[in-house]
Amino acid sequence: MPFTLATWNINSVRLREPIVLKLLEEEAPDVLCLQECKSPVDKIPRAGFEALGYTHMVARGDKGYNGVAILSKIPMEESRAQDFAGLGHARHIAGRLENGVTVHNFYVPAGGDVPDREKNVKFGQKLDYLTDMRDWFHAERPEKAILVGDLNIAPREDDVWSHKQLLKIVSHTPVEVEHLAQVQDAGGWVDITRQDIPEGLLYSWWSYRAKDWSAADKGRRLDHVWATGDISTAAHSSRILRDVRGWEKPSDHAPVFATFDV
Repeated sequence: MPFTLATWNINSVRLREPIVLKLLEEEAPDVLCLQECKSPVDKIPRAGFEALGYTHMVARGDKGYNGVAILSKIPMEESRAQDFAGLGHARHIAGRLENGVTVHNFYVPAGGDVPDREKNVKFGQKLDYLTDMRDWFHAERPEKAILVGDLNIAPREDDVWSHKQLLKIVSHTPVEVEHLAQVQDAGGWVDITRQDIPEGLLYSWWSYRAKDWSAADKGRRLDHVWATGDISTAAHSSRILRDVRGWEKPSDHAPVFATFDV
């Protein structure tokens, strides 16, 4: 059963409902994973999504921050919701599609501004969150699974606008990259985006601080689509919809797509 999946940090699903609907109308992915929904689950504006055929949803929410949701046209049931690092945050939800594929949707903590856990509690929480992810995937090796979300790390040199200038900037520091690599190794995850687009600069996030984000083009690839090895070869057609970053009242992230023939 072929299906197309998208992941998007929406930075408030209620504030940006119009552009979520626009994406669903124009691109019609079968599954849309959202992060940073900033909404309790019962306040997510489901009616408009359901009217477009997205009648299935699994989600976890916090009032005003965090929050993850998976919208699907394909029948889906909730599989799991983990509280990594004991933070009590709504940062993970998993749904199982009718074809048996489990989709994990993650919103990894951003980590604050200072890449030092002694000086910055948030950075320590981020590393602990990733360590817990690693340990979970070691203990319960995933199969027939997809992992998506805002992982808040750009791991490769060509995932950022300047490797040298960002080496000491949170999201691209060596310690974060190593922690993410351990998560990937623990689950046997394949980076689908880079499997399809192996070379070249590739970004999914551009700061609001830039007066002209597109001209400055100081981006980072913080949003990812991974799959377990048993279905990774079934993935194709990866793309990042850069133009969405320029829509009216946009998120600072662009959606990332992939198609799976499973």
